[in-house]
Amino acid sequence: MNSVEFSNHAENRDHQAVSLPRRIAHLDMDAFYASVELLRYPQLKGLPVVIGGSRRREDMYLERLRQIDPDKDWQNAPLSDIPVEVFPRLKDYAGRGVITTATYAARQFGVGSAMGLMKAALLCPQAVLLPVDFEEYRKYSKQFKSIITDIAPVMQDRGVDEVYVDFTNTPGGQREGGRVLARLIQKSIFQATQLTCSIGVAPNKLLSKMASELNKPNGICILSEEDLQTKIWPLACRKINGIGPKTDEKLKSLGITLIGQLALYDPNELITHFGQNYGRWLFEAANGRDDSPITTYSEPVSLSRETTFERDLHPASDKDRLTPIFTRLCEQVSNDLKRKGYLGKTVGIKMKYDNFKTVTRDQKIDIATDDPKEIRRYAGELLKRVDLTKKIRLLGVRMGSLVKVGEWGAEQGSRETRPEEGLNQELF
Repeated sequence: MNSVEFSNHAENRDHQAVSLPRRIAHLDMDAFYASVELLRYPQLKGLPVVIGGSRRREDMYLERLRQIDPDKDWQNAPLSDIPVEVFPRLKDYAGRGVITTATYAARQFGVGSAMGLMKAALLCPQAVLLPVDFEEYRKYSKQFKSIITDIAPVMQDRGVDEVYVDFTNTPGGQREGGRVLARLIQKSIFQATQLTCSIGVAPNKLLSKMASELNKPNGICILSEEDLQTKIWPLACRKINGIGPKTDEKLKSLGITLIGQLALYDPNELITHFGQNYGRWLFEAANGRDDSPITTYSEPVSLSRETTFERDLHPASDKDRLTPIFTRLCEQVSNDLKRKGYLGKTVGIKMKYDNFKTVTRDQKIDIATDDPKEIRRYAGELLKRVDLTKKIRLLGVRMGSLVKVGEWGAEQGSRETRPEEGLNQELF
């Protein structure tokens, strides 16, 4: 093949690639946190299980296990040996924690993510309650995403348990509308992790996300433009990612409850009620139109850690509890920065009082840092700018204005921390 023929061949090949119908997949791990816990505790499979509340303590079951069988070496026994009756039940929970996720067996009782554990206990008191273990979830998250990019490299990370993947030019991505590639990814993830996922494939991100919800769990849904009226229009407007409860209530006041009704509504009227940009977007979304690209990488704006207390704590009388909690938050933010390779130039704190009022304070610092002592020192200074006479229900620490380690302006020197400014200082 001469150079002219090669050039023409390449142009034809590129033209064919560009002209392929767009196929975007949304992959959502099924009840991800709960599924990871069931790998650890297979004896709980099929039971209603709720994840939430306090963080994991390694010895949380040992005392009860020793009462059941004092002769057994429970310290070194496999977790699958723990009898089901040893696990705490939702009915015995007291506090203000919320559900992170729940197994499908628990969801049948109306229990769901972000629901208060006390409320969930009324709906499903027999549910097993397990604490969260974010370190374990991140491990599996990294594993399944690595499997995906080995098969289909154009992936947009959307959180610990979901991603968008561009199937358009990936081998197998067009076969059966993307079903062949979706099956391969599902099978590969399950073989490596024993975890299931649901995948929706559609012409764009908006439709693919809705599609991934239609055949859960462990399902595949392929949508084409021809399926819009039969599969999407009968759904409630809240199924569109980007329509929240306030917008949904306003749409209902206009007599719009289903996506199909929104798609046929006068767009000028939507603009009148919701503004130029959002009103137009509502109409376009209801009609299945979305040109947003797959973004394979984006720089984080900030990194933060926060915790909600089981009971309200007072900065004076509960200082001994608040001080180590504040220390841990600073250390966690520091570890997050180091793990991701960033330094921060803005330190912030967040505080929610017992009356649910939230306050935040931020401070620019001269030298970008990931040092936990520096983060704590500046965060401690910010505490002087908030009201510490009221009880607190939530406390958080944030680092913003992030710069990559090694980039210009990221490291301008270091500051020697005096002993009294170390991590053991009292901040309340």
